[in-house]
Amino acid sequence: MTTHFLPPSGGYRRLISYQKAEAVYDLTVYFCTNYLKRGDRTIDQMVQAARSGKQNIAEGSAASGTSKETEIKLMNVAKASLEELLLDYEDYLRTRHHLQWEARSIEVTAMRKLGKEHNDGAYYIQLAQTRPAEIIANMAISLANQATYLLRRQINALGVAFVKTGGFRERMTRLRIEERKKEGTGRSQGNLER
Repeated sequence: MTTHFLPPSGGYRRLISYQKAEAVYDLTVYFCTNYLKRGDRTIDQMVQAARSGKQNIAEGSAASGTSKETEIKLMNVAKASLEELLLDYEDYLRTRHHLQWEARSIEVTAMRKLGKEHNDGAYYIQLAQTRPAEIIANMAISLANQATYLLRRQINALGVAFVKTGGFRERMTRLRIEERKKEGTGRSQGNLER
């Protein structure tokens, strides 16, 4: 039988959603290290939420070969973690009386353009090194919004694919039925030749 028992899985580093989430993580570590007071519990919460965003994408992608359901759930956990992080950045801006960029502002438009060209955390860290905290927080919000948008689309696509093709159990059942049909055909032909 030439059919692969397990479909390909992993490859998360090629996912734009993962690349964006990793950039958000890198930027969040930079932001927390440089702009929040040591001992502030928010540091751990923000870094953990950013980490959870990227790690759950990786774990979901790795699990996809045996469980589409797990993949979908973990992608949703990644999205929820990044949405939690968004709230922390919004709280930071609000409580310090900084402006959050409006959805259709020049700044958000510029960040969207950058987001189409760059997914590397090092690029955004380099930008952050010459900007004040409120700009970095807004940059992180824009990147996290891009990542959650991509994850929503990814989750919807995974759901559609699951409905069409099923999961691992269905694949195993199809392969078993196909193999039995082949064996049955072989036996029938053998009986006819006798």
